[in-house]
Amino acid sequence: MKDRLSDIAGRLAGIALGHVTREYPYASVHVMTGPNDFDRPIERHPIFFGSFDWHSCVHSHWLLARILRLRPEIDEGRAICAHFDQAFTADKVAKEAAYFHRPSSRGFERPYGWAWLLKLAAELRLLGGPWAETFRPFAEVISDRFRAYLPLADYPVRAGAHANSAFALALALDYAREADHELVGLIETRAQLWYEGDADCQAWEPSGDDFLSPALMEAELMRRILALDSFRTWFASFLPQAADGRPATLFKPARVSDRSDGKIAHLDGLNLSRAWCWRSIAGAFDESDSVRARASAAADAHLDAALPHLAADYMGEHWLASFALLALSEA
Repeated sequence: MKDRLSDIAGRLAGIALGHVTREYPYASVHVMTGPNDFDRPIERHPIFFGSFDWHSCVHSHWLLARILRLRPEIDEGRAICAHFDQAFTADKVAKEAAYFHRPSSRGFERPYGWAWLLKLAAELRLLGGPWAETFRPFAEVISDRFRAYLPLADYPVRAGAHANSAFALALALDYAREADHELVGLIETRAQLWYEGDADCQAWEPSGDDFLSPALMEAELMRRILALDSFRTWFASFLPQAADGRPATLFKPARVSDRSDGKIAHLDGLNLSRAWCWRSIAGAFDESDSVRARASAAADAHLDAALPHLAADYMGEHWLASFALLALSEA
């Protein structure tokens, strides 16, 4: 996997650099509060105005930050630094954060965009330099939002797209463990409340526009919050036939019939996010454990199905590279 990342790090960075400042097309979820409450994306979001939508622009910046940290020698490194220097300024960060203080923005990008924003903040902290400190006030705004929201969330969202609760908590946890210990406690409490008793998962997936596996995303979150032995016990109850490759749907890459259709193109993302989850789950088991072998093989199969298509159409190009990097670097 390390060699695989080295082989395509420059390609991933090049894809992201090609669209983080591309203003159109842009899918806005802005809530207008009056007849004059509209403007260009770049005026509302001076950093995250590209990449088709706000959350994709956020996680494309995460991709650039992680590539710069893991592979600083690539040719695109200088362009990444130049972009960050002009993007992560105090004025632009303050304007992005101010948008979240609008009463009509209470649910804006909750929880998916929130989680990616904290994931970006955590990566900037690891990368070091002035960008992280400049970005810190914005991360604190979103961390506050999570701490206010989670006690109200009696039930998880188990969908396979943006609203998925397990995905949001898994990503937010990286930032929380470094910068917000109260949020760590809330994440762990909610995860256990929502998922600890789950067993015999039937995995009725994928749905037609999934880019996350509800089953595997839940398992990946529990891997992150449980001690190793406890996770193995939980997983044996949750997917008791995993060593035999069942439920079979979790081990078979999804077919993508039309990559120009934004919803159907989500299925390439499903293959990449499953690869990420399977790789992480595999690492929780010993070399001799048959679950590890099954999980590793499933990860490879899903990667092979998706990696050739990262830039097949802009409906996938504006976001898939980030999920490829999750699969190649996160486990």
